[in-house]
Amino acid sequence: MSAPLKSPSGEQRLTARRVVTPEGVSEHCAVSVVEATITAIAPTDDEPEYDLLAPGFVDLQVNGHDDVDVATMTESQWPRMRRILSEQGVTTWFPTLVTSSREHYTERLAHLTRFAADSERSGGPTIGGVHLEGPYLGDRHGAHRHVPDGPIDLDWLASLPPIVRIMTLGPERPNAVEAIHLLSGRGVVVALGHTAATYEQTTACVDAGASLFTHCFNATAPLHHRSPGAVGAALSDDRLAISLIVDNVHVHPAIVRLAARCKPVDKTVLVTDAAGWRSGTLGSERIEVRDGGPRLADGTLAGSNLTMDRAVRHAALDAGLGIELATRAATANPAALLGLDDRGAIAVGKRADLVAIAADGTASVTWVAGRRLT
Repeated sequence: MSAPLKSPSGEQRLTARRVVTPEGVSEHCAVSVVEATITAIAPTDDEPEYDLLAPGFVDLQVNGHDDVDVATMTESQWPRMRRILSEQGVTTWFPTLVTSSREHYTERLAHLTRFAADSERSGGPTIGGVHLEGPYLGDRHGAHRHVPDGPIDLDWLASLPPIVRIMTLGPERPNAVEAIHLLSGRGVVVALGHTAATYEQTTACVDAGASLFTHCFNATAPLHHRSPGAVGAALSDDRLAISLIVDNVHVHPAIVRLAARCKPVDKTVLVTDAAGWRSGTLGSERIEVRDGGPRLADGTLAGSNLTMDRAVRHAALDAGLGIELATRAATANPAALLGLDDRGAIAVGKRADLVAIAADGTASVTWVAGRRLT
């Protein structure tokens, strides 16, 4: 593939048969980029360089990928992780740590803080922050082990470093509302999940400031028509965004379609919840791929082997959401939820985080802040 055209001023001009913008999918357009910023989107008669140009993907839940586990990722594995992410079109990501000891959290958060600074210097996929999926989950632990009982330790929450931007907790914890007030006041997005909470408990947490429901339907008590529970609250409360693992294993495509119909257009978020499946570990647990996904020895799903370009393709085609909504769920929606107002859309003035998607739905070229990575 030839390099995109550059003018003497350093402008990149990227032409595509289709471009996903906030207004919809535009045909035969050129996107102009100067340094790190999108400066123009305009119709063109030039031969398109790419089939589809979309905003770079924002993944809020990444435990690992392939042979790299975030919980044990070393300096030598860091370049490989960045390459795996950029090859699937991810330009901003949130490394996710499952339930662990406080000592392990302290060590990994320090490592990830350094990796985040390196990604800013080197121009690779940006670490938007860390997602702590635990330790204070609800009663549906899923693949998590050694989840502590009782109330949430508010002093520990107050001591967390600023790299923590998302935390998943259980609404049934006795002091969940107090924890949400504390975390929200520190700028942390509170997600609810791994739960058998009641509808009332879940709604109280949304009233307190929770704004996301982690991998809706998975590791959660099922919806019941007389006792709607946490899933009923997640689907019916327009204040709450839901994340979905759209790998056709965790959630049936028909349920993805139904869930998206329940939510406002800006409240559906695609995540991979990817694990380092080839590494054979998720945190301290052994995993192996069986029946379509990484699993513990007892068959419990433990993350996924999904990539974000595949998630978008499954959502668009298998679940029938269409490319516009599927792309939005992987870009603008998660960016807005985390307050990343400079990215997530192909619009003038936005950061030039972009991905070219081939006709088969795979990411072919990725740019972060105007810099081509693949």
